[in-house]
Amino acid sequence: MSLQCPLCNSSKIASLQTAMKIGAAVGTVGGAARGASAALAAGQMGAAVGAIAGPLGITLGTVSGAILGGLVGGASGCTLGAQFGEKLDRHVFANNLCLACNHRFNLPA
Repeated sequence: MSLQCPLCNSSKIASLQTAMKIGAAVGTVGGAARGASAALAAGQMGAAVGAIAGPLGITLGTVSGAILGGLVGGASGCTLGAQFGEKLDRHVFANNLCLACNHRFNLPA
């Protein structure tokens, strides 16, 4: 389906996707912080298990858990934020810009 401007019927349309970009960035930061926080909290249990390998096992278990938790949380937060932003762009904000007449419009619901 090709987009057309409702004003001049031009097919030269640019989609700005501002809310999707912002949602993805905020979701990434929030998800990474939440993932690292949960991993550090769970690191206490990992430290207890890693105690078998000694002090080095405790340190490596805690640090690697925090890094992996941050990566997984960041990826899932980015996905959710981008999906939410895409819905906002599609139905709420006038996200499409006609390059011929500079008219801004959103997709019909």
